[in-house]
Amino acid sequence: MTRFVLISDSTLSYEYRNFPLLDFLPCAPGKAIPERVYKFLKGPAPPAKPNGETVFAPYAIRKLEASLLTKFKREEIAVAHEDYLENFVKDDTEIIAVSTMDPLGIGPTTMSYYALFGGNLDAWVRRDWDKLMDRINVVRKGKKAKLIVGGPGVWEFTILRDEIEKYHYDYVFSGEADDIAPMLFDQIASGDIDKNVFRTGFVSYDENFKRVTINDPLFLSRGFSKAAYPRLEEIPRIVAPSMKGMVEVMRGCGVGCDFCEVTLRPLRYEPTENVVAELEINAAAGITNGWLHSDEFFGYKHGNLFAPNEEALSELLTAVMNVKGIKTSNPTHGRVSIPAGYPEMMEKLSKILKTGPRNWIGIQTGVETGSDELAKKHMPNKTLPLRIGPDGSWLDIVWQGVYVETKNYWRPAFTLQVGQNEETEDDNWQTVEMINRLSNSYSEGGRPFEFTVTPLVNVPLGRIKSRSLNTNMLTKDMMAVYYASYRHLSKMATRDGFRDTDGNFLSRIGTGSLISGGGYLMMKYIEKRAAKMGVDIEKVKHYGVEHSREITSLSALARA
Repeated sequence: MTRFVLISDSTLSYEYRNFPLLDFLPCAPGKAIPERVYKFLKGPAPPAKPNGETVFAPYAIRKLEASLLTKFKREEIAVAHEDYLENFVKDDTEIIAVSTMDPLGIGPTTMSYYALFGGNLDAWVRRDWDKLMDRINVVRKGKKAKLIVGGPGVWEFTILRDEIEKYHYDYVFSGEADDIAPMLFDQIASGDIDKNVFRTGFVSYDENFKRVTINDPLFLSRGFSKAAYPRLEEIPRIVAPSMKGMVEVMRGCGVGCDFCEVTLRPLRYEPTENVVAELEINAAAGITNGWLHSDEFFGYKHGNLFAPNEEALSELLTAVMNVKGIKTSNPTHGRVSIPAGYPEMMEKLSKILKTGPRNWIGIQTGVETGSDELAKKHMPNKTLPLRIGPDGSWLDIVWQGVYVETKNYWRPAFTLQVGQNEETEDDNWQTVEMINRLSNSYSEGGRPFEFTVTPLVNVPLGRIKSRSLNTNMLTKDMMAVYYASYRHLSKMATRDGFRDTDGNFLSRIGTGSLISGGGYLMMKYIEKRAAKMGVDIEKVKHYGVEHSREITSLSALARA
């Protein structure tokens, strides 16, 4: 008897040809990418076991599975492959639980594409979500199974509330549930919710970024009798392999940027033995990369003023690379100020990770802006332990960080924000300057700076609720940031599009051609739109680099 069926948003279950950052492909509007191209770039369907369970599952689903197994029997829980859902949903199935990241296509990256293409909420991630929901509701029709949705993307249903009825959810769960999932599933299945343990409603944040609770009968979240978050010792280890070898090394961030909810979560550091144990699960399934998830990797057991703990980081990475079967590893997120301020430590960590021309370390970094004023106003701790002023401008710190990263074969994936609170036209032109200077810079040995940059736009909730987004969300100076970003991305796609592909010869040719060609076409599309808006295209191309085409040092940066 399968009491509980677990499944994830299908966009989280593909390999995307193992090309860096192609996992964000589903964020693109459906009208912008033909279905045949989309399906090719997603890659082959994820593998399934003979009984119809998925071989690999997103990390959030594996954590939920591990939590349920602390109380229920193995045969009562199934992590289903989407194509074989009917194998598990029977008359006695009690709950179908779905984890999601961006179900309605209103996440930050997805919205940044709407700013360019406009139209209805019709990103590929939304199309795939609708397809999955239709399949689940067909399979459970006439049965008693209740449908629960959870995961980091459920905030979207607080914005577009009527979508809950459309999809026929029984409940939407908001928050972390590692310690209380068995109790949650038991109570939902029986229809007897203990209001002391679970509250009906969800946690949100007011205009001052303070936690507030919104009452809503279709939402469940942690009740007042429970701590707001599970303690470290209450978070179980995964027991089956996760997608792309992801394991968690810490939760929370603590840096304190005023636009980020993650910083409000308490810091919890996984001990090395937990990380190793989960990596061994993945390695036993043939996964050779350890993808180390955190909200701020360099903050792992950090010191005062967010100084990195070199000993703890070295011990962690050494233990990771010593796991039998693990050949490579990379963290998910980290600040650029740490490579800037600690080049010797970065060299040491790079040696542990065995970086090199065929082993670049990808890491996502929120640079957010090129403006000193916005950086000091919205994210003053992101530069720590360096400071804007005594240690140079924000551009100087970012430049030095990328110099060190490129030297040691790290490739940061930057995100930028336009439309920030109190943002000025000059702030955005400073961001254009930063992009251009980084794009024309070189590390030791003449190696060009390796980085990607993705601009994101802050969209008012009223625009999202309208469900029809036009292309006038960007001002001329915002569009200048977009154009500068995609000029650099086109350069990177041309340079690395074939080198970083995966698979057989024909697959690599196809992927490389689509990546490099697509990057160029996207850049030309934005150039055309920017010119139509009145953006000075030549000014964007040369802004900040009028006097230098090759920047190889901070002194050369100052002269550029």
